[in-house]
Amino acid sequence: MCRRFKASLETKAKMPTLLEALENKYGFGDHREKIDETLVSIFVPKLPPRLSVPELLILNDCNIDKAGKPEDLRQKCCTVKELDLAQNKLEDWDEVFGILSHMPRVEFVNLSLNRLGGPIEIPQPWKMDRLRSLVLNNTKLEWYGVETLLQLLPVLEELHLSLNDYTHVLLDTTEEDANGCQTAEEPASGESESCQCSSFSTQSSQDKKHAVCKKTEAHHGIKKLHLTGNHISEWSEICRVGRLFPNLEALVLADCPLRSLTSAQNETNESNSAATPNSHEHFKTLTLLNLSNAKINNWDDIDRLSKFPALKNLRVQCWPLWEKCDSTEHERRQLLIARLPKINILNGGDVIGPVEREDAERSFIRYYLDKPESDRPERYFELVAVHGKLDPLVNIDLRPERRVKITFTYGETSEERTVDVYRTVVDLKSRLERIVGIPAAKMRLFYVDQDLRDLQGLEEMRYPHKRLYSYNIRSGDEIIVDQKH
Repeated sequence: MCRRFKASLETKAKMPTLLEALENKYGFGDHREKIDETLVSIFVPKLPPRLSVPELLILNDCNIDKAGKPEDLRQKCCTVKELDLAQNKLEDWDEVFGILSHMPRVEFVNLSLNRLGGPIEIPQPWKMDRLRSLVLNNTKLEWYGVETLLQLLPVLEELHLSLNDYTHVLLDTTEEDANGCQTAEEPASGESESCQCSSFSTQSSQDKKHAVCKKTEAHHGIKKLHLTGNHISEWSEICRVGRLFPNLEALVLADCPLRSLTSAQNETNESNSAATPNSHEHFKTLTLLNLSNAKINNWDDIDRLSKFPALKNLRVQCWPLWEKCDSTEHERRQLLIARLPKINILNGGDVIGPVEREDAERSFIRYYLDKPESDRPERYFELVAVHGKLDPLVNIDLRPERRVKITFTYGETSEERTVDVYRTVVDLKSRLERIVGIPAAKMRLFYVDQDLRDLQGLEEMRYPHKRLYSYNIRSGDEIIVDQKH
């Protein structure tokens, strides 16, 4: 018996079930003692052994590779609502369907880190009309398998497809997209229509047989999609996502090497604006977008983000653009807030309030005051129309005057000297030794403010390492030198 299994058995032996704990505490059993009728008794219905499986069932990293006996699954798992089977040994979708078919109430399933690349054959009959969230991270599931699952899951709202090594999105609702995706050839009867990407010619022969874009129906239920850590670099591929999920509200593309929010073909055809689709055209309901760690290096893409009609929550951290931006993190945040008038939450920070937004917009105007007019973005002129053309901020130096003229008085003698206010009291005493003839250790200094002489009187300079400027010393003030007795 392995240590892990033995330890598990020992743990189970030590930890009673909830039902056992209730019986031990309240004496519910076959031999109940007579209790005072004034006490309140609690009735706990006793379920058959091993029938009370929790609604949240976590069985990750258990080396599961098969469904098991259908009757046992049906009896023990019929109440499960959330199922976590991540990091197991599942490789056959038939086994997955066998598990889920006996969980009619399940709403959340995590199958991450199982090798479930496909293909998927639709089981007959099979119905899953409650599953709303499906996590398939690092399963290497092909897009055609994704399509099959979408057909089987009509109420699915959240889909995780991160770390699946995707370079393209091979599903679309149209035969021709902004990247020149066209029907490859007339499909034979019974075959699905497909199209080939413009980047198809640049791929290896091994990849070509997989890089065929399939026409399919849109799924109107998906609201959240995670594609973190895939190798998608062209925005035209993301536009397919927008067409595939027209009601998308949250899209996470962190760690995807996107180079721009427009396709390469659009950049060459910018002169023909009628033929150039907008970056936001297929994302009319999108409220959250995560583009952290993208490869974007142009402020024009920030301006494109401002055009997304419903976007409120945005993450754009760790872009190459920020590395070449000569500004502090606070200044960069102000520039972003000013360019993105609809964004309420930026990079996970606090909600942007009206005061912060107005400060950012005014700073944005001043930032571009000294720039050539050709470098000023369209947003600059929009904000000038709102706030007016502001004057540059006055550069006020609030540092204390470094050298001041002080009157030193010792006994009947007074002498005016220039003093560096960044010196310490002990340093001043050592310099006065040769002037007044008193050792620094025997010397006492009293500061007199010329304006507060009658109100405040003398202030002894007791602290040897205190700098003179901390006394607010100004030219015309007086320091009286005395000897300790």
